[in-house]
Amino acid sequence: MDSERTFKGDNRLLLGIFLGVITFWLFANSLVNIVPTLQQSFNTKLGTINAAVSLTALLCGLLVVGAGGLADRYGRMKLTYIGLILSVIGSGLIIIPGFAPLLIIGRAIQGISGACIMPATLAIINTYYIGKARQRALTYWSIGSWGGSGICSVFGGFMATYVGWRSIFIISIIVALLSMFLIKHAPETKAPKSEKAAESKFDFVGLILLVIAMLSINMIITQASDYGFMSVLIISMIIVFIVSFIAFIIWEQKYNNPLIDFGLFKHKGYSGATISNFLLNAVFGTTLVANTYFQSGLNFNSSQAGYITLTYLISVLIMIPIGEKVLQSMGAKRPMMIGALLNGVGIILLMLVFLPPTWYVVVSIIGYLIYGTGLGMYATPSTDTAVSTAPDDKVGVASGVYKMASSLGNSFGLAISGTLFSVMGDRFNIHQGMVYGLGFNVVCALFAFILIWALVPKNQFNH
Repeated sequence: MDSERTFKGDNRLLLGIFLGVITFWLFANSLVNIVPTLQQSFNTKLGTINAAVSLTALLCGLLVVGAGGLADRYGRMKLTYIGLILSVIGSGLIIIPGFAPLLIIGRAIQGISGACIMPATLAIINTYYIGKARQRALTYWSIGSWGGSGICSVFGGFMATYVGWRSIFIISIIVALLSMFLIKHAPETKAPKSEKAAESKFDFVGLILLVIAMLSINMIITQASDYGFMSVLIISMIIVFIVSFIAFIIWEQKYNNPLIDFGLFKHKGYSGATISNFLLNAVFGTTLVANTYFQSGLNFNSSQAGYITLTYLISVLIMIPIGEKVLQSMGAKRPMMIGALLNGVGIILLMLVFLPPTWYVVVSIIGYLIYGTGLGMYATPSTDTAVSTAPDDKVGVASGVYKMASSLGNSFGLAISGTLFSVMGDRFNIHQGMVYGLGFNVVCALFAFILIWALVPKNQFNH
């Protein structure tokens, strides 16, 4: 299409994309710091609220790959619009007072919204922004995702304490509508016709198998402590996971147009970026565990707990543009490794719960500063490596796999960290629970460092 070949991405489109991205990473994730408030507002069980909090990221992760394929086939702008409309609907359902099922449904719709927006907007950036302009656009995209997740704790706690938690989603509706207005001048973009001609029907079987596998492993993680590993429910879920996951791998290798093209992982740079992205999104469980500890162990309110994370927000926003410059000067591998290492160091500082409360708060503020510095350094080099090393006709699918790693890492990180914190806190004390919950995140950062060192080429410049 002529307009697609001649159109160049501008600041208006970039701002619209940025606003679309934060509907998930900022507004939808803000619930992580207001669980007690939600439980009181909906007068329901804590398990129901926890399920609602994690459901958005889980569904987003499960569906984002399929949405990337649909964006390639039917249009990336179209999928972005659909995602923004779903964001408005989901936020509208959540703010309806006192009816917990609508909270669950609204959170599910928000997850589908994020699945549509993220791979579609990454593919739009890859199409309409070239060279350094692309890296600049990816920097702002990263600020929307990493920065949004950084401020969500502070923002959610502040709004819940001083304005009312429903205002979060009223603002989210306004932001989504503004995003649709800002991007409307951009022409549609799809995958090249040569690739479309070879496509077969959408891989619904693969999608169903993946959903079954991921939901069952999530059930195992979150419910094993309540039911026991030897219970009928957990053993059944383990069997379901093993069977569905093996069936998914076999099906994907035989299907002509698979949901996940495992051929993408033949490129070590893409594999290193995507797997480390999963691991460094799993450390988001740090925020959940630390916020709960500050409120339950140190008697802070949700707003005060959120303020301690401010250094994370500041550092990640400052370091994302610096990460772009480091990428341009020395390639992707070094800033990605430094980022993973600093991330782990920051979390270790948050584990020093034996310190006196005043000193611990100071050390935690420093820990969040280093934690955010690491993620900010890692963000743009990782995203650019994943997008630039994918084939042109599979950018949407490749972006979907990359963002699936983000969302599933986020979801499983919350589930595993929260479970370890709860189980070990009950078995020993809340301080030990904090150490075990954060210890998992340190292990994730360490494995990310090793994978980047082993897989990402030394001179990976993505211009």
